[in-house]
Amino acid sequence: MVRIGLCHYKVGGTDGVSLEMEKWKVALERLGHEVVLCGGELGTAQGHLIPELFHHRPDTERIRYNAFKSLRDWDELGLTREIFSLTDRIQGGLEEFVDRYSIDVLIPNNIWSLDGNLAAAMAFTRVVEAKRVPAVGHHHDFFWEWFRGNVPTCRAVRELANQYLPPDTAGLKHLVINRIAQGQLQRRRGISAWVVPNVFDFSAPPWEPDHYNRDFRERIGVEVRDVLVLQATRVVTRKGIELAIDLVAELSRPRYLARLRRAGLYDGRPFGRESRIVLVLAGYSEDPSGEYLELLRRKAERAGIEIRYISELVRARRTHEDGEKRYSLWDCYVHADLITYPSYYEGWGNQFLEAVFARLPLVMFEYPVYKTDIKGKGFQVISLGDRIAGRDELGLVRVDQDQLRRAAEAVVRVLTDPGVRQRMVEHNFRLGKEHYSLESLEGYLYTGLGEYLR
Repeated sequence: MVRIGLCHYKVGGTDGVSLEMEKWKVALERLGHEVVLCGGELGTAQGHLIPELFHHRPDTERIRYNAFKSLRDWDELGLTREIFSLTDRIQGGLEEFVDRYSIDVLIPNNIWSLDGNLAAAMAFTRVVEAKRVPAVGHHHDFFWEWFRGNVPTCRAVRELANQYLPPDTAGLKHLVINRIAQGQLQRRRGISAWVVPNVFDFSAPPWEPDHYNRDFRERIGVEVRDVLVLQATRVVTRKGIELAIDLVAELSRPRYLARLRRAGLYDGRPFGRESRIVLVLAGYSEDPSGEYLELLRRKAERAGIEIRYISELVRARRTHEDGEKRYSLWDCYVHADLITYPSYYEGWGNQFLEAVFARLPLVMFEYPVYKTDIKGKGFQVISLGDRIAGRDELGLVRVDQDQLRRAAEAVVRVLTDPGVRQRMVEHNFRLGKEHYSLESLEGYLYTGLGEYLR
């Protein structure tokens, strides 16, 4: 048995990295190993807390802004001192974690690849080198990705980023989640990496209505007679959620509503004149200013569609807070009729697999990693295309109107024809189980990490 420390800025949340770490935990434990989670925030998970790891602490966010956006609060020397001071504190907490749990292998997630906490990257490198702990950098994303707008603000940060994001330490292994990232890491840093895609537990019991979630629609103000379109991602700009609004607005045109009323819905529910198509946003907003969410609300209001932002009711697991129950992310899928996944950039795509597992039709923008790593497997999706046509008056992205109409036509078919719908979702489920199951992950882990797991 090997004791493995799975680490991230935060664990136990509904973000993609936290969810993927939970799958790794299950897979590694099924292989007979012990896994301990470690993060700066634990959410609904059990694990070891190092508060300074959290990337949304005021001090950490201030350092990040000065290091990668604008050097506004310190000069270069002052910023460097702040980074090294935070590094020392994280190092102490990490050494305690390694010693307390007798950790044999460390697997930091994104800590060695994102700009969220440069001091954490430095601290992990120090501990790995000082204690000679085998380590595997699991890189879901990189700080240099174009949409992040990150540029080191001074020479010191540039040198630290080159040294630690990620480190090229002898014996350190690197894993990425797609072939594009693998190529970038090789070109930029000369570092080789093994590709391990995101996975899902396709052998788990299906998500179904039960006593806990049966009031979900009532709680969020969506009737049984309504079509619930679920956007399960976090609310961040690269998720392209405005495209989901455009789709719902197109579906709300009289010609589509008339067809839904004539045919009724796939499961026998009538779709009457009082029925609505409601877009539900289940993920939390990562924008402290709330600007993107406000733009989405304005766009929905202008389009005359109904939108629900319910992140305060959704957690990684079912729980109660302040005497009120919170639903799991999976409860949201149980009541959905359609999934939108219009991200124009993803490292891989957890919500894609969630929709496949839930046996729900999926409307998606064909982002680059989908095209290079996933599409060739033969999944059947409703496409919004692979090209952003421009931006609207609010500065939000849009796709070609003809592409939107074609997607709406396909959506009406899967909302009204049970045969078409069933064939699509069962086909996707079979492919997902074949290529992206936990059993597949076990194989990837032994191939990439075998020397550490013996």
